[in-house]
Amino acid sequence: MKQVYAPGCALMIYKPELATKIFNFLNSDFGDIPEHFICCRHEPKLTSGTRIINTCAGCDRRYRDLYEGITTISLWEILAESKTFPFPDYNGAEMSLHDACPTRTEERVQVAIRKLLVKMNITIRESSNTRTKAICCGDSFYDILPVAQVKEQMRKRADEMPCDMVVVYCVSCIKAMYIGGKKPRYIVDLLFGTKTEIGTFEPKAWHDELEKFIAAH
Repeated sequence: MKQVYAPGCALMIYKPELATKIFNFLNSDFGDIPEHFICCRHEPKLTSGTRIINTCAGCDRRYRDLYEGITTISLWEILAESKTFPFPDYNGAEMSLHDACPTRTEERVQVAIRKLLVKMNITIRESSNTRTKAICCGDSFYDILPVAQVKEQMRKRADEMPCDMVVVYCVSCIKAMYIGGKKPRYIVDLLFGTKTEIGTFEPKAWHDELEKFIAAH
């Protein structure tokens, strides 16, 4: 089976150096896995039977649903079974977890994320709406509702989280949880022991940045 690694537009904007660290680990553990930089919103130009290793919930859904002959697996599923990845120890720190809405139907992803948090010695305090019942962080309402109402949806979802620190596995969810008044902890940052940066977070500015990158890739 041919495999490629797709870091996704959001991670490449956020911290391309983390995408490189993931790429290096995959190649050291599994051999030659090329990078794939064509955005999931464009024809991937991959041969039928290719499996895409992804770090973006939106990529996971779009590659799987839109392109015939392409399958996906999240990085989280691979790392959850890894015997070699150097997981950091967070000493039982309590964090809530927000499940990304594009993977609401994908229990394989939800289970893998929780395995990773356990491997990092993080105590998970779930919200009432979680896993297959997860509610959108609010970002998906952008361009549907006025920005003020989008932010209100973000605050509403953030308020459901029992902990101040909230683990997310989507870069847009970082922005949403921050606007909602929480301290987002991006799963890739946790895995590599780095601080989660907020960066551009106003919904219009963030989506403009994304669209510019998508158009170029």
